[in-house]
Amino acid sequence: MCVKVMIADDHKMIREGLKQLLELEGDLKVIEEAENGMDCIEKLKMSEPDILLLDINMPKMNGIQTLEKMKEEELNSKVLMLTVHSEVEYLLKAVDMGVDGYILKDADSTELRKAIFSIIDGNNYIQSSLIPLLNSKMIARDIDNEKIKLLTKREFEILIHLSSGMINKEIGDMLQITERTVKNHVSSIFKKIEVSDRTQAAVFAIRNNLIRI
Repeated sequence: MCVKVMIADDHKMIREGLKQLLELEGDLKVIEEAENGMDCIEKLKMSEPDILLLDINMPKMNGIQTLEKMKEEELNSKVLMLTVHSEVEYLLKAVDMGVDGYILKDADSTELRKAIFSIIDGNNYIQSSLIPLLNSKMIARDIDNEKIKLLTKREFEILIHLSSGMINKEIGDMLQITERTVKNHVSSIFKKIEVSDRTQAAVFAIRNNLIRI
């Protein structure tokens, strides 16, 4: 399987560098590039990549605006957002909008590939070094005790494990319950804390100091 990738970044050298890195092992293929948000939307419609590497800072619609437009037009490519440390405040906006992953531009190629394949496999991905910065941005937010109180003891336990990056099978093995049971608990957790995916659940846990990084 060769994963089809699109890169949206206003710097040509970055696009070229990413393309060379991604295509080294033959399992990723860059099929399209865009230099701004408007260009990105038009090319997404034609090329339909498996995953879009989306820069935050771009002219003619930044990454957040581009993500909003993708949702409006029901463009279903997975999205890995690219950022720098100073832009971490955008992470919450992107997570709230359902972005699939978030990674720093200075990440090494191993981390980038890990993020891409994790997302292609149906998971969400936030680079671990972003979590402390994310936590500092959230510290002023109110702790949502009412939602937490809705969770059963088992659901609370599973929320902690999934927020630490464990997949359903790993959680099931640890708690000695089936993967299907874990999945059912996860669905219940998402409903009670009003999130739609594991990344948002992890953000909820961090924001409410349920896990420490």
